Amino acid sequence: MNSQALKAIELLSPAKDLQCGLAAIAHGADAVYIGGPGFGARKNAGNSLDDIEQLINTAHLFGAKVYITLNTLLFDHELKAANTLIHQLYQLGADALIIQDMGLLETDLPPIPIHASTQTDNRSPEKVKFLQDVGFDQVVLARELSLNQIKAISKHSTVPLEYFIHGALCVCYSGQCYMSAAINKRSANRGECAQPCRLKYNLKSQDGTLLYKDKHLLSLKDLNLSSYLEQLIDAGISSFKIEGRLKDKDYVANVTAHYRQLLDKIIAGRTDLRPASSGQSRSGFSPDVNKSFNRGFTTYFVNGREADIASINTPKNMGEALGKVRQTAKDYFVLNTSKELSNGDGLCFFYNKDTLNGLKVNKVVNKKIYPNSMKGIKPGMALYRNFDKSFTDTISSSTSMRKIDAELYFTEKDGGFELSIIDSDKLHSSLQADLHPDAASHPERALEQIQKQISKLGATVFHPKQVVIDLKSDWFFQAKALNALRRELIEQHEAKRRQHFRAKERKLNPNNIEFPKTELNYTANIINEKAQSFYRRHGVKKADWGFEKQPKGAGTELMRTKHCLLYMNNQCLKEHPEAKKLLPLTLYNAKDSYELAFDCKKCEMIIKKA
Repeated sequence: MNSQALKAIELLSPAKDLQCGLAAIAHGADAVYIGGPGFGARKNAGNSLDDIEQLINTAHLFGAKVYITLNTLLFDHELKAANTLIHQLYQLGADALIIQDMGLLETDLPPIPIHASTQTDNRSPEKVKFLQDVGFDQVVLARELSLNQIKAISKHSTVPLEYFIHGALCVCYSGQCYMSAAINKRSANRGECAQPCRLKYNLKSQDGTLLYKDKHLLSLKDLNLSSYLEQLIDAGISSFKIEGRLKDKDYVANVTAHYRQLLDKIIAGRTDLRPASSGQSRSGFSPDVNKSFNRGFTTYFVNGREADIASINTPKNMGEALGKVRQTAKDYFVLNTSKELSNGDGLCFFYNKDTLNGLKVNKVVNKKIYPNSMKGIKPGMALYRNFDKSFTDTISSSTSMRKIDAELYFTEKDGGFELSIIDSDKLHSSLQADLHPDAASHPERALEQIQKQISKLGATVFHPKQVVIDLKSDWFFQAKALNALRRELIEQHEAKRRQHFRAKERKLNPNNIEFPKTELNYTANIINEKAQSFYRRHGVKKADWGFEKQPKGAGTELMRTKHCLLYMNNQCLKEHPEAKKLLPLTLYNAKDSYELAFDCKKCEMIIKKA
């Protein structure tokens, strides 16, 4: 089968900064998404144009891509600056923009591919088909979708579909949360989310009965779909996205390497798939996502509703479960665990069942663990490791590399010599030189010398899979002459690869495809005139201004979520109709109060401003 006919499977990794982006590429990412100098949905994760250009140059060596997150809502006065930035990113060779604000499509965009952010609320076949027909080149689906829902979307569209497979979960449908904007005037749609969903809340019924006290009721566990990758491929997903644009380099390296191994195994076992970029990553460690930041893992709704998706006792990093305390003494304890602990490890445990406490391991002697504090440690208590010192040191000092297989040919031509390279993508470069060698007094040794010098590709992205030497006579060459020829050829070939994998131009041609709805409320997130023009052109008769431009009062829906507190409390109204007597429920803390409603037909919980 022609490689172009195979389905390209893309592993898409996050980058807080240049170093995270380079780590993602080195550990096997087919694409990286990163924020530019402004207008990204993580306000504290911006990067200079120089750093983005450096990342693009490295990525394109491997045929990998760099997507720029420009996915905030924009006020009218910001559109010009955003458009200027887009043109600068286009000139640098960025492979695509990830956007939320439809007003940008009414500006003078350069011919750069555009991806629909998950912030555009992509959870129906009709919405995805519309985005495809408007001209989006990739659509990031809502995290809440099941395999069957993804299949339905894929059946009705041809646009490449992107889906989150790992990392933090927003409890609300992305782009539809107004909680932070309502209570802190910090809009999630503007990259300023204050994360009120991670706070402690109380929950009481209509008669005042307290159902939960001081729990993180809206805080979800982290997503981990390691076991569902092949099912997602068959459902129609082609881009597998890791969340974490605020995570550090070690996190990116570990999680990327983990999913690279899983996807490579799937691709190797099938004849209809190929990786979306080139090169083989060789990690200097064995990846383990349990050792990176996590709040415990869930598969969320990929296989339908499941219990225990929330982390109500803490929104903090719990890490990996170790085992239970077997014995305590004055200054040490012994743990029932098969795992090795090291000096400097960070451990945590729940004190009084619901307060997460941490400790540091000072030393380990014959299974006796001496911490910096014994406060709260009791026999039978479960412990977790949220910082593995040895593992972190291994990642940090790892010499992980990504290499592209290449064949080199050194041949004698009439009037000179030629050094050529053909890489695994069948790209070819050659260089001719008049080297003036001497006759070899020791032909075998001279041949070994040629082989040695030509094979010196260690500092490059290429791995010498094969070196072929074809000379008419036995020659001796100066090492510096061969080295100079090899370096010049590699430089030339790297430039060829960057040119070959440069961003594909994609001109957006405006059309009048009808939007699935003719009336839109504030959840359409329209805060500039050009976005209004966009929707009018696509058949919308009436469109309200978004929350950021026109805040709403009491009774306003601030969040709609598949996470249901009644279901979590084993009081699902479908299964326990008698639970209606509890309604309405009130979610509150010392600062804020909300009313909860339930749309059982859609299996959704609604949080309203009280």
